Amino acid sequence: MQFLVQILLVVAVIAFSLVLMRGASNARHMAIRRMLLLAMAFVAVISILFPAILTTVASWFGIGRGTDLVLYGFIVVFLIFMATTYQRFRQVEISLTKLSRRIAIDETPRPWEGPEGSPQTGSNPRIGG
Repeated sequence: MQFLVQILLVVAVIAFSLVLMRGASNARHMAIRRMLLLAMAFVAVISILFPAILTTVASWFGIGRGTDLVLYGFIVVFLIFMATTYQRFRQVEISLTKLSRRIAIDETPRPWEGPEGSPQTGSNPRIGG
């Protein structure tokens, strides 16, 4: 039964990693993302198949159990995720503000143009016509 659970977890880690590898803003980010995901997937698969190794690594850091090491690792990863998501959200918010301002300026009626956006015809009160 444990072997079946391990196989399912390994398949889930691989599938999740493949999904996360898709799409990135540029080639450099894509390469960094792929390397980190492959490293994380490798560590996850090894820790699933050989849980005793995780406990050994935890003892090197002075942590009693491998599960505690995983918890601490998830806390660190979550904090990094929150920081990067916040930065990305701020950039999107700034871009949206700039775009909204540009649209507002572009759609503002101009008194020197007619209702269809073409110059007004007829007499000009400044010229006296």
